[in-house]
Amino acid sequence: MNVLRATLALALLLASAAPLSRATQDGPQSPPPPSGERGQWGRGMIGGMMSRGVMGTVTEIAPELFTIRTESGELYTVHYSVNTRVMKAPPRPANGDERSGTYLGLPVPIKVTDIKIGDAIGTAGEVDTATKSVGAVAIFQIDPETAKRIREMQANYGKTWLMGRVTAINETQITVQGGPDNATHTFTADENTAFRKRRDPITLADIQPGDMVRVQGALKNNAFVATSVAVMVPSPDRRNPPAPPQQ
Repeated sequence: MNVLRATLALALLLASAAPLSRATQDGPQSPPPPSGERGQWGRGMIGGMMSRGVMGTVTEIAPELFTIRTESGELYTVHYSVNTRVMKAPPRPANGDERSGTYLGLPVPIKVTDIKIGDAIGTAGEVDTATKSVGAVAIFQIDPETAKRIREMQANYGKTWLMGRVTAINETQITVQGGPDNATHTFTADENTAFRKRRDPITLADIQPGDMVRVQGALKNNAFVATSVAVMVPSPDRRNPPAPPQQ
């Protein structure tokens, strides 16, 4: 899995997984503060595959909280508790292709004390934009190269790629909702646009409202023209396979 895609999807994985044991945390900790308005980085990222949260660089560390500075320069307080999952990416495989950014295995649990001032972290949880605080259910330590790629990816959203849930289709114009701002964006398909679902080729007529899509393309005359549109299909849950048919 590409490291960038994996990092963006990890927060939901961490938030939905079972809490780590108290042994992975250090010191007394309190529950996250009451949640407020949903928002900021990660809200709706990958069309809802990313839980709400913020990403930034750690500027201050105190018991039970981090202060981070976001890419826009805002300071957010990240509150964590004994139930907050604190993770980092697994190590690269010894024989892996460094250029591919491929990781093997699941994220590695770390202690909150492993996070230092200057580290980039992503959080998943409820964001109160009024108080600039996050009640984190997951914190993910991000290596500098991946953090750089994520920022570049955010900056290019709506310019070279889109991702979100289809909300409207008007002939060759498709509107999706998602991205870092959880806003609506419209793209146009033309005779050169390729459509696929998993590995199977499809057509524009196969796209339906409610589908989750990832779009590659470019701006032309202030309009986003798609070169490829992929319908994203959740992977089957191998832990709970469908029951065999009744005989």
